[in-house]
Amino acid sequence: MQSSQTAASTDAADSADAASRRAALANAQVLDVQQFLDEQPVGRFQWLVLLLCMMIVMLDGLDTVMIGFIAPSLSSAWAIPRDALGPVMSGGLLGLACGALGAGPLSDRFGRKTVMTVAVLFFGVWSLASAFAFNVPSLAILRFLTGIGLGASMPNAATLMAEYAPPRRRALMVTAVFCGFTFGAAGGGFVSAWLITQWGWPSVLMLGGVLPVLFVPVLIKWLPESARYLALKTSRRARLVSVLNRLKPGSANADTRFVSHEPVQTPRSPVRAILSREYAFGTVMLWICYFAGLLTVYLLGNWLPTLIRGLGFSLGEAAVVGALFQAGGTVGSVLIGWQMDRFNPHRALGATVLAGGILACYMGTSAHSLSIICVLAFGMGYCMNGSNTGFCALAAGSYPTEMRATGTSWMLGVGRFGGIAGAMVGAAMLHANWSFGAVFTALAVPATVGGLAVLLKGARQRGAFTPVSVGAGH
Repeated sequence: MQSSQTAASTDAADSADAASRRAALANAQVLDVQQFLDEQPVGRFQWLVLLLCMMIVMLDGLDTVMIGFIAPSLSSAWAIPRDALGPVMSGGLLGLACGALGAGPLSDRFGRKTVMTVAVLFFGVWSLASAFAFNVPSLAILRFLTGIGLGASMPNAATLMAEYAPPRRRALMVTAVFCGFTFGAAGGGFVSAWLITQWGWPSVLMLGGVLPVLFVPVLIKWLPESARYLALKTSRRARLVSVLNRLKPGSANADTRFVSHEPVQTPRSPVRAILSREYAFGTVMLWICYFAGLLTVYLLGNWLPTLIRGLGFSLGEAAVVGALFQAGGTVGSVLIGWQMDRFNPHRALGATVLAGGILACYMGTSAHSLSIICVLAFGMGYCMNGSNTGFCALAAGSYPTEMRATGTSWMLGVGRFGGIAGAMVGAAMLHANWSFGAVFTALAVPATVGGLAVLLKGARQRGAFTPVSVGAGH
């Protein structure tokens, strides 16, 4: 009799506990992570993410271009012709491509912050090691390893920024992050000149290694992990609550129920996902437009001063034209991002790329004065160089969270081969004695292909699900 009463009492207690849990669950705060992030104003948290991601890209820019700065000193120190450094240049570019292709799947599995932090440490360490290279093969291998880290860091910076920026400012903030590359490259030029004079070429590589290594503790302490990534698995719940409360204190607690409006995907490889029937067309169009974009930018970036010099202008005038091309890209990065947020992003970006092709054709139609050439160089930089940062914002907005880093990084990785092709095509054109007009008329071809690829992607995916929109017109 007593045991029956005890069992009844236990059952009643269990029922009461179950009822209590159901009541607590019913009364728990429900939070849609994606909607919550999109509704937040741009505040200190978003500015911190922007600053840290821009700093990563600045270090990336400094390290990527430093070989070009030290090449003359290096060839003198090793008593070799400058063209003997070709394997060093191509090794770095190949590393960039491999790093970008590998970083996306790793980031979608282990997190944006984790992969970015490791990548920054990786390229810092190998840049330091490059300072102790003793011949061309050793430096080429070390620059390849450095390039892997560089290639892995940049796409993740774009992905993380896209996942924290509100939709109305997303493209602008992502493209602003990429302005850091230009600042790092330009600043590296001034610093390198002084360092080489004082301590020789190894000091430049040492600087490119020490700064990233010192920046790693800052990233560990201050850079947040992507809340969208953390929301994908319940095992990351505690970290998600912590990040959301950094963004807005009191927004979540241990009892908060998290929901998502992103479609539930069957478990699959992120690479297979971006090439699935739903995303394959957009993925291929992004690859085409970014490949074509980097082909034109690397061709002009490497050979524009040489082409201008061939018209009879002085070295100083040729350098000014090259600088204006880069400056146009910096301005374009910001303004194109603003246009993508304000208008249909595919149309804004596609029209800009096509305009770059028109300017290239006009550059090659007849002889122009230096002032006209300067204006055209700035305009081509705006359209061709600036649009490449727009492609990064577009890619980050074209995939759901589970495959976003892979989609963005694979576009960057495939595009790197366009950069390698651009440098090689430019050299082949000059070797074949192509005229100035023929070179610039030919540049209209990749510009047209890239612009049409963007427009076709927009037409095909109109009305399709886009978890991170990049503009009101998307």
